[in-house]
Amino acid sequence: MIKVEGLSKTFKVARRSSGFGEAVRSFFSPKFSEVHALRDVSFSIDEGEIVGYIGPNGAGKSTTIKVMSGILVPDKGECSIMGYVPWRDRVKYVKNIGVVFGQRSQLWADVPVMDSFELLRDIYKVQPANYKKSLDLLTETLNLGEILTTPTRQLSLGQRMRCEIAASLIHDPKILFLDEPTIGLDAMSKIAVRNFIKMINKEKKVTVILTTHDMNDIETLANRIIMIGKGQILYDGNLNNLREKFVTHKTVTVDYNENTSPLELDSASLLSWSKDRATYVVDIKKRGVSDIISELSAKLELTDVAVDSEPIEEIIIKLYKEHQV
Repeated sequence: MIKVEGLSKTFKVARRSSGFGEAVRSFFSPKFSEVHALRDVSFSIDEGEIVGYIGPNGAGKSTTIKVMSGILVPDKGECSIMGYVPWRDRVKYVKNIGVVFGQRSQLWADVPVMDSFELLRDIYKVQPANYKKSLDLLTETLNLGEILTTPTRQLSLGQRMRCEIAASLIHDPKILFLDEPTIGLDAMSKIAVRNFIKMINKEKKVTVILTTHDMNDIETLANRIIMIGKGQILYDGNLNNLREKFVTHKTVTVDYNENTSPLELDSASLLSWSKDRATYVVDIKKRGVSDIISELSAKLELTDVAVDSEPIEEIIIKLYKEHQV
């Protein structure tokens, strides 16, 4: 469905020192440096996938999304999406995609949200019956009923982002590009957005490309991640495979009936202990968690067990460090 081969994009950035004299000199003799936003980026995405496209600030994530949505033209490389080249076939192509940029709005600030939706309906030439069906679904699942008559300017950030997502789906696209869709949202709004993304992916087979710094979004939604750094693809694979590569220890916490002395276990370090609770850090390269729990249950009368892995953020940081980004 999506095939990207050898995309490269370079920007010229003006450089000058501070001060009035430098400002005058730069006006007559400007100096520029080149920023290589993308360097030979290649990947493919199948229909119905949810892919997390991650990387540090300035890695090239938004540039890739803008090229794939037809906003930017690359210096070289090819991009074929549903048989279209985004920057060459814009009119035909954009009917098949929805785009949400977390810090930019496609809604008109001073008019009610419904007016923006109806304008987008006319732009995309959506048939009235299809528009009503989509609007009813979006209104119900994103809980928009009470805010459709409110001007966008008066919405909270969470309300506006739900409306932005709805606006991007009015024309029933096959591909959804989400660039920081949950930025600044409260916990309830984030959960609502995540649940909606999972729903349209499952029921409508909408392909989702998600860029975000919130690793909980990635962990909740995406089984596959593509990591970019310094304009190059550094990792493309399954999230579980990434855990297997970088997670070397897990934390096991057990509650038990009163015990007067801590237990020492092979390949497990005692992190904390009390008469009714103990926490161990287990080296899973040497010994399985299930084996540790079995040994504890044989020696103690367990009432509860909890196993925790490293947070996904720490795993991603390890991947960044491995590639020095």
